[in-house]
Amino acid sequence: MKQVPGVEHLLGAYQTGRMACYNTGRTICFRRWGSQRANPRANSVPGRAADDWFPAVGFPAGFPVRMRSGRGSGPAECVGAGTESPATPRRYAAKGLAGLALAATASLAFGHAGERAFILLLPTGLFQAAGTMAVAVSFLVVIRFRGAALRRAIQSARWRLLPMPRWAARRADRCVPGSNVAASAVLVVLVAAGLAGSRDPLANPLPLTVWTLLWVGLTFVHAVLGNVWPLVDPWTAFARPIRRILGRRDGDAGLLVWPDALGSWPAVVLLLAFTWFELVFPAPRDPALLGFAVAGYSLFTVAGMVLFGDAVWSRHVEIFSRFFRIVSWIAPLRRVEEGSRHRLVLTYPGARLPEVGPLSAAGVVFIVVALATVSFDGLSRTFWWLGLIGENPLEHPGRTALVVRNTFGLIAAAAALLAAFAITAAAGAWWSGTRPAPALRRFVVSIVPIAFGYHFAHYLPSFLVDAQYALKALSDPLALGWNLLGTRDLHVTASFLTHHASVEIIWYAQAGAIVAAHVAAVVALHALAGEESRPGGRLASILGELPLTVLMIGYTLFGLWLLSTPVAA
Repeated sequence: MKQVPGVEHLLGAYQTGRMACYNTGRTICFRRWGSQRANPRANSVPGRAADDWFPAVGFPAGFPVRMRSGRGSGPAECVGAGTESPATPRRYAAKGLAGLALAATASLAFGHAGERAFILLLPTGLFQAAGTMAVAVSFLVVIRFRGAALRRAIQSARWRLLPMPRWAARRADRCVPGSNVAASAVLVVLVAAGLAGSRDPLANPLPLTVWTLLWVGLTFVHAVLGNVWPLVDPWTAFARPIRRILGRRDGDAGLLVWPDALGSWPAVVLLLAFTWFELVFPAPRDPALLGFAVAGYSLFTVAGMVLFGDAVWSRHVEIFSRFFRIVSWIAPLRRVEEGSRHRLVLTYPGARLPEVGPLSAAGVVFIVVALATVSFDGLSRTFWWLGLIGENPLEHPGRTALVVRNTFGLIAAAAALLAAFAITAAAGAWWSGTRPAPALRRFVVSIVPIAFGYHFAHYLPSFLVDAQYALKALSDPLALGWNLLGTRDLHVTASFLTHHASVEIIWYAQAGAIVAAHVAAVVALHALAGEESRPGGRLASILGELPLTVLMIGYTLFGLWLLSTPVAA
């Protein structure tokens, strides 16, 4: 009989009974056998009895399998359906073992499969048409106003919130080094947890913090509160004392001068490398591998800050400070000076975009790559993409088999979006009688709302589940039995991804975010276009916006299609 390692953890409370499983073609349904052996083909609908059936994924379609466990803590065995001998071909058995190895996260995986199954029942075609139409109508509405007037109206709309005396603002600024020290201590603990803690990605706080709390949660925070990264940057707390030891008393002055020829291109390369590690690398959530990666990046960043200074390195190389600063441009909350005091004010989201000014060529590529990579993450899971690269979407071969093809796909997605943006910006400049390069560098900030909208929509379902695991893991980061946050025994639930009503609400939030982001981008584009000096006047200004607006309308349709198309488990 074939021994299946790790199944004892999978079975959990089911170890005392026999288990049967049957591949329904989309999901493996396991059933506990009691005194009466039930037919796995009958009642193969997951969720009929919460204590009887539970789903897992990873077996190829058409591969019937039966698994049984020994009494107590005995090992489990996987045999061919209806037999007591290992008659399954080896190629199927290997895939079956891979599926069982992944089954520890079966509830989460099936939650997402169930979520997409419910979405397929929605009238998504109507939503795609309505969302695309909303973006098109928003363009027809905003062109009724002059761009400069629209910009002034948006920027003058402020709602005063909390007053803050100047001394309080200064004291808050002086707290930044202390918060950096605290963040650096958290970083050390997280790296230690990755290297020495639990091997389970859902129990180790490092992958949950990096991929859920940092890359997703902190992005949401920046889109609302503004740039809070200087408060939580963990690397400046290491770099500043090292510079002082080396004789640099100026807190931000580096030892060397940054070469102007490099510009901010290193940040673009690092962003591509980071997203490749997240989307293409076979094991981005492996705690040990991620621990080495975070430690290496931290050493690289601290060395760069010591050599060139915090501000210079953050502006030209460090991807998180650059990415979060870009996202903060759309935040509705701002701190402004009013005489002798500071005040928090509420503005329209994206009101700061016209103030950003033209970006460098590297800045243009950085923003486009940020949008392209999250779009490719959604695209790479679709049946369409897997069929395009010659894979059966119902028999996913795993990340390792797709590394080369997905690497080319990631680069091609970034290149295609950059080419589409450059062509439409150049066409608009030609129609309006202006130069293409300045238009490209100025208008690129209008797609920042779209980049955040895709980020929000793409990661929302997984964030709602993984954030719960993060709270559990952070309470006992080193797996020593601690309960620092009082959440070690938190019950993680993903049931809202398997109920029609909650899935519908989540999908509406995702679709609404994509549509609202494109509408905000159209408004920002018109406000930016109004500042350009057009030889042909207002008509030339509108013609200059039209190609980019058409691209945004098409991207709205693409984003809504990504939310509703079938994806591989």
